[in-house]
Amino acid sequence: MPDSTALKSTDAPATAVDASPALDAGPAPGKPRSLWSDAWHDLRRNPLFLVSMVLIVLLAVMAIFPGLFTSASPRDANLAEHYLQHPNWGHFFAPDWLGYDGQGRSIYARVVHGARASIMVGVVVTIAVTITGLVIGMAAGYFGGWIDTILSRVTDVFFGVPFIVGAMVILTSFEQRSVWVVILSLAFLGWTSIARVARGSVITIKQADYVVAAKALGASTTRILVRHILPNAIAPVIVVATIALGGYIAAEATLSFLGIGLAEPTVSWGIDVSAASAQLRNAPYVLIIPSVMVSVTVLSFLMFGDAVRNALDPKMR
Repeated sequence: MPDSTALKSTDAPATAVDASPALDAGPAPGKPRSLWSDAWHDLRRNPLFLVSMVLIVLLAVMAIFPGLFTSASPRDANLAEHYLQHPNWGHFFAPDWLGYDGQGRSIYARVVHGARASIMVGVVVTIAVTITGLVIGMAAGYFGGWIDTILSRVTDVFFGVPFIVGAMVILTSFEQRSVWVVILSLAFLGWTSIARVARGSVITIKQADYVVAAKALGASTTRILVRHILPNAIAPVIVVATIALGGYIAAEATLSFLGIGLAEPTVSWGIDVSAASAQLRNAPYVLIIPSVMVSVTVLSFLMFGDAVRNALDPKMR
């Protein structure tokens, strides 16, 4: 009959060997981050993104809730008392803080209320051209053949039209140029770049194994486009759209400055710059202040788009 002490001695090393892997095992590897989580991780540490986001949020709040910044009306004019009155730098956020224009209107009130039209044009045009460009680019890239040929030639025709000149031609045909007329005119011509980017991305992605497997399993075309191709092709489109947003704001200001874009009684920075051009010598602040607002807004969106591009493009890291 075997000794119980011998059994215990032979069992002890086995217990020690079995426990060693648990002691040596490190922490379980975490779940790999997706493209979007990895991009957000980089954006939070990018000073360029943080500064641009602060400016964009401030401008957005100003556009949506102008009453938080001033109670003065941008259309109240008093030529007798306020004609080209110089800024009163000691009265922060008061109606006379930035002075008055040639019609006796508060420049500060017009700067605050003018943010709505400019930012609205930029954001809505960007959304419209992104949707249009995505649909056309995805259809051309995925189906190919004669569909790609027709859509690509149509894109080339629109791409060959100078953006500002084409918008001028369209806007001059309207007697009343409201905000929505300007938006439709810019969106009608501005979708070509996004369509080209989307087409190139879809042509590359549709050859991927997961797309081929989805086709082999009998997935519908709509499901493949929405569930497999769109999420992987949207990143470069977002980069182009965010950078272009600032350009649309600048285009609206340019057209309004030329007298072809927005018109009174709409309050817009471009309208104020156009009206103040005659006062450049004796009251330069009337021209400089709305011009600075246009520049800061465009620069904010360009910095935002540049930061997003660096975060979404691995080659830029």
